[in-house]
Amino acid sequence: MLIVNPFASGVTPARVEAVRAALPARPEVRLTGERGHARELAREAVAAGVEAVYVLSGDGVYNEVLNGIDAATPVGLVPGGGTSVLPRALGLPRDPVECARTLAERTEPQLITVGRANGRRFGFACGVGLDAEIVRAVDELGRRSDGRRPGNVRFAWTGVRTLARHRFSLEPALEVVGHGRAALALVSNGPVYTYAGPAPVRLTPEARFDRGLDLVAPARIGVRELSGLAWHALGRAGGHLGAAAIAVHDADQLEIVCDRPLPLEVDGEDLGDVEHVLVEAEREAVTVLVPAT
Repeated sequence: MLIVNPFASGVTPARVEAVRAALPARPEVRLTGERGHARELAREAVAAGVEAVYVLSGDGVYNEVLNGIDAATPVGLVPGGGTSVLPRALGLPRDPVECARTLAERTEPQLITVGRANGRRFGFACGVGLDAEIVRAVDELGRRSDGRRPGNVRFAWTGVRTLARHRFSLEPALEVVGHGRAALALVSNGPVYTYAGPAPVRLTPEARFDRGLDLVAPARIGVRELSGLAWHALGRAGGHLGAAAIAVHDADQLEIVCDRPLPLEVDGEDLGDVEHVLVEAEREAVTVLVPAT
C-alpha cells in the first residue's frame, strides 16, 4: 500500500505516479482525507497483511502512520513535505522518486525505537514550551488556497515573531522530574531534531533510533543562550547548551511537570496545552526501511 497525502507541499499527481512506478509491485494508492485518516489506513494495511506500507507525505502523516502500524509491517517513508524530517534522518534521499528507487533496490528493514508523549507516538521529536508554541503559531497561519501549509520562510519568520513576543527571554517554566528546572524541554528520538533547509539541526547528536530518548532542556533562554544553542545545533564552533542546561541520554522515561499549561508538540503536530507529560521510549516498536549498509 502507498499512503499519499495529496496536500503535502511536494506531492502532485505526476509525482505520485512516478513514485508508485518506482516502488516494488506498483502498490495500491490510498489518499488521505481528514486528520487521523492515515492512522486508520495503516491499521487496515496491517489487518490485510500487506508486505509493506509506503508513505508519500510530510511529517504529520508519517506520525499518523507510526500510530497505526505494528512492529512486523515494514514502512518506507518517501519525502513529500516541505521538511520531511524522518526519512532524511534515516538516511533516505530527499528527492521522492530517487527515494522510491532506493526503497525498491537498496534498503533493509530496521527495528527502531519510537517515543510516546502521553500515549501519542512520535518518530523524531517532541517539545514542550517554545517550539510547540511556534508550531501552533504556524498552524494558525492556515493553509494556502491549494490546501498546502506555509513554507520554511514563513515558518522561520513565525519563530522569530514568537520569540519577539517573549522579548527573546524565557525563564524556567517546568520541571524535568529528577533533573531540574528548565524554560522548555526538547526530546529527540534520533540525532536530527529538524532541518533548516539542507542543514540538519542536531540538538542531541548522540541520540540513535535504536536506543532510548535524549533530552535537552535549557534552564533559561536569552539572546546569549539562543545564539549558543543555535551554533550547537548546527555543529558550529562556539556552540553550547549553557552551563545550567539539562541533558539526558538514552532514557526510557522522562516526566515533565509544567508550572502552568504549556503547548506540547510531537513531530510538528500540536497536541494542545498540558501540565504534565510522560515521555516514554517504545523500543523495537516499528520496522522502517533504511539504506542497506
